Formats: sequence, C-alpha cells, structure tokens
Amino acid sequence: MSRFSLHDLVKIIDARAASDGETSYTRKLLDKGPEHCAKKFGEEAVETVIAGVGNDRDHLIAESADLLFHWLVLLKSRGVRLEEVEAALAQRTGMSGLEEKAARKRD
Repeated sequence: MSRFSLHDLVKIIDARAASDGETSYTRKLLDKGPEHCAKKFGEEAVETVIAGVGNDRDHLIAESADLLFHWLVLLKSRGVRLEEVEAALAQRTGMSGLEEKAARKRD
C-alpha cells in the first residue's frame, strides 16, 4: 500500500480548484478569497486544539485532517507552494529549535 502524502493532497486541491464551484468545495473556498480561507483555517485550528485537549483520538485525527486540508487551501489562495514551506523548514533543520527561535528574534 502506498502512503498518502501532503503532495497527493496538493494535487487533489489543484484539480478541484480547476473545477466548477457548483461541484467543488475547494473551488467555493477559493472563490471566497484568501481572507475567507484564512478564517476557515483558523476555525479548523481551534477545532483541532479542542480535539487535542479531549480524550478522543479519532476526533483529533479527523480534525487534523481537516486542518491540513484547509492549510493547503490557504496556501493555494495566496500562491504559496508546499515546496516553499518545505524549503523554509529545511533551512531550520541545521540548528536546534531553541537556536532557530533565538535567531528569529535577532532578525
């Protein structure tokens, strides 16, 4: 069985973004603009936090999936590619998290 990745989800989002807003939730989100996509992502983030505080593992998994989907839609709405986020993460892996945070404060 092959593993499903965020890159697979990006491909699905791209395909659905190119479809009709009458049949695609993704297209409807994008048609409402980046601000709406950001608000929806924020709602999903809060729901994920609430699920994380709770004791229902399946609920946390489901909310995490929603969060990742809406995060990728937000990136698309702003023209940011997942590879750009990955590159930013790759730059940070050369130092500890504490060093990286301290370096950001100096910028």
